[in-house]
Amino acid sequence: MLNNTIADWLLMLGISAVAIVVLRLVQSVVIKRLVIFSRKTQTTIDDFLISILRSSIMPLLYILAFYAALQYLEFSQKWRSVERVAIMAVTTFFVLKIINAFIGYVFRNATLQTEGNEQRKKQTRGILLIAQVIVWLCGLLFLVDNLGYDITTLVAGLGIGGIAIALAAQTILGDLFSYLVIFFDKPFEIGDFIIVEDKMGTVEYVGIKTTRIRTLGGEQLICSNTDLTNSRVHNYKRMQERRVVFSFGVVYDTGSMKLKRIPEIVKQVVESLPQTRFDRAHFKSFGGSSLDFEVVYYMQTPDYNLYMDKQQAINLGIFETFEREQIEFAFPTQTLFLRGNKGMADIQDEDKPNNGKEKRPAMN
Repeated sequence: MLNNTIADWLLMLGISAVAIVVLRLVQSVVIKRLVIFSRKTQTTIDDFLISILRSSIMPLLYILAFYAALQYLEFSQKWRSVERVAIMAVTTFFVLKIINAFIGYVFRNATLQTEGNEQRKKQTRGILLIAQVIVWLCGLLFLVDNLGYDITTLVAGLGIGGIAIALAAQTILGDLFSYLVIFFDKPFEIGDFIIVEDKMGTVEYVGIKTTRIRTLGGEQLICSNTDLTNSRVHNYKRMQERRVVFSFGVVYDTGSMKLKRIPEIVKQVVESLPQTRFDRAHFKSFGGSSLDFEVVYYMQTPDYNLYMDKQQAINLGIFETFEREQIEFAFPTQTLFLRGNKGMADIQDEDKPNNGKEKRPAMN
């Protein structure tokens, strides 16, 4: 250290001072303008970048500027080694800090979309902690490797241990990865009414391994996350509108004029109700005991109870109108027509013996 002249020390201090002044100008001018700009936007990415710039990038730039200034001085090889280790450790620390901040920003944005869900926020903090620990461990291994130490044996041991743990707990790890899929992709959330195969109910809890569903019968159904991600899930909460199809039949004795009026009658009944959108009504087919009609309309709300109220009102409206118009609903019936029946006297005559005389047909 003492081999450096006063001019060398002054040069180092001058470079450091210039770097500090430049960085201070950047911090006072550029960052302040970025802050003013971020206040005018609705997004949060600019606020996140400014916080990273202040908390990690600027301190790292100060340290790198001081390190660059020290290169103009002559030091012993031992001191240079210490200096190299220190700058690598500091740089690794700030880089890992930036990575963890980015991971935290992604997780916070994921939880903001489910505001008020405390359970999901707690799960987010747990996953975030695990992710940050993994990042720090990887960063530590990277630092040790760059310092010249052989970590091959350590990495191989960790790899073998990880494979053994993965094989032993592959079901748990599968559910964990399925939970991450549910967490980020959000096929359903707490409070959604879903149908999975033949089971249906409201989602009450989404855990790391299992999801709990409150069924219509009142019991709690517990499903593994892997089963849910591998199944076709019907999410009725996200349904924008409900398509309803129903049919009815009228008797064959209904006149053609009344048959032509039935679609218009149904249309008027459906359109008279709020939150319904009529689509079509048609004389569909000739049934075995009825003339069949098919009706399609849309409920402009996913509420099931409201849908049943509207369907009841439509049924009553059709029934009352048909009653006034004297149109009869059909029900399964069979009519038997007998042709060419013989009277009982004729039948009795045929059953009597003819006293040995052969009965022949009359000749014209």
